[in-house]
Amino acid sequence: MNYFAQQTINALQLGSIYALIALGYSLVYGVLTMINFAHGDLFMLGAFVALILESVVRVPFWIALIVTMAVIGLLGALIERFAYRPIRKAPRVSAIITALGCGLIIENVTLGFSPYPRHMPTLLVNTSYYIGGVTISSLQLTIISISILLMVLLDLIIRRTRFGIAMRALSFDRAMVPLLGIPANRIISLTFALGAALGGSAGLLYALAYPVISSSMGILIGWKAFVAAVIGGIGNMRGAVLGGYILGATEIISVTLLPSTYRDLIAYSLLLLILIIKPYGILGQPPIQKV
Repeated sequence: MNYFAQQTINALQLGSIYALIALGYSLVYGVLTMINFAHGDLFMLGAFVALILESVVRVPFWIALIVTMAVIGLLGALIERFAYRPIRKAPRVSAIITALGCGLIIENVTLGFSPYPRHMPTLLVNTSYYIGGVTISSLQLTIISISILLMVLLDLIIRRTRFGIAMRALSFDRAMVPLLGIPANRIISLTFALGAALGGSAGLLYALAYPVISSSMGILIGWKAFVAAVIGGIGNMRGAVLGGYILGATEIISVTLLPSTYRDLIAYSLLLLILIIKPYGILGQPPIQKV
């Protein structure tokens, strides 16, 4: 039981990070039915923004978190404005190629800043607590708590604010929303900014948990978070959270039972199995078409 409880804590930590990134994918897809493949690189850039902040000005953790989310959120809005908006009515493959191009640009710019993996400075004092044979660190508690807080805030924004109502209306009928006086372009830009900010916060938290970062870290983590979003039901916010925790638990369990080289095999096999049984994901729903 102690071993199971220990692995549950580890799964919650990893799943929380996956869930934050997966929410960014689902936000953009829910509004534009588009996959922002540059999102994993925004996650990576969040870790490097935090690294720069700590290397240059040495700010407290909470300020680093807020500044990182603000910078990455602004970058997400700029990418939407200058890269995605001009091709919004273009064929779907154009948006995919543009997103991949944006991700490659971010990777190579970051690679010029730091061609080698970098060690993330310690932002928080990490204290270990021993409860009934289970070791829980203050860093784990911080990562899980902040992730859940951000998820709850996002849910409140979507369900209780005018911006959230406009976002849901845009997702339901994109052609009708501008006719009702809602600034569709502004809502889309804010959606990109919100999703990117969540990815930036995940980058900071990931760098704290696994304090060696590189310009290529967003590729694999981004794809895994995309898998989590698809498992839960792409476009469904609560499905993205559920998928993140399922994927985190799957990876932790597979590593404890099998060699670590099987971790990705099991994760992607789980995706295939779930999609065979539930083609739209666990909480996803087939789109309603008017005829």
